[in-house]
Amino acid sequence: MPDQPASSSLHLPFSDKYDRQHAVNYLRKHRDGIARRLSHRRDEKIARKALALADEPTLVLDLPCGAGRFWPVLAEHPNRIVIAADYSAGMLETARTHQPPALRERIRMLRTSAFSIGLPDGAVDSVFCMRLLHHIGSEEHRSAILNEFHRVARDTVILSLWVDGNYKAWRRRKLEQDRSRREERGEQNRFIVPARQVEAEFRDAGFEILGRIDFIPLYAMWRTYVLRKATAGGDR
Repeated sequence: MPDQPASSSLHLPFSDKYDRQHAVNYLRKHRDGIARRLSHRRDEKIARKALALADEPTLVLDLPCGAGRFWPVLAEHPNRIVIAADYSAGMLETARTHQPPALRERIRMLRTSAFSIGLPDGAVDSVFCMRLLHHIGSEEHRSAILNEFHRVARDTVILSLWVDGNYKAWRRRKLEQDRSRREERGEQNRFIVPARQVEAEFRDAGFEILGRIDFIPLYAMWRTYVLRKATAGGDR
């Protein structure tokens, strides 16, 4: 595992908070309580459906892999090779020490940035990107990440983010407006993106949409997209 991620001129401050203790807390969070465990099971079900829509890719880049939360699902396919990548050394070390040894043997680990992935063009069949893009509020930054995914993936990209058009998004925006009026709003590191806007960004990056999977339709903000690189003569 490299000591440093691939160099990039882009760096977001929120990524610096994921030290070793934060990574351990993150891992424990998804195992704590009935509601969290049920939510995690739903996430796993969505991941399986997305991988099926992507034709069960054999070589997958899990970026950001975090503490390895999706490794058991990714490793369910007996012939799948997983490259688990993250910007945070703390996350990678937590995954290495807290996941079962038999599972770790199926995983290759890489420290890298989503803005500058330390892999060659077309290195993997699919990029699996859960729990990252809702932290990216800038269209320019999302575009940089999507272009890197397009470069590294031979075929598909699976990604999740927060979109509008549901109750939770309406509720969050209302609360943010109230906080802003009271001048209590701090710097944001989680963002809702209009679905129409982000889908246009996918097309601009050279992808077509294979599927949309909502965590809870019309209620939850989370949506998972399955994208495929557009064929020759397409949008790109």
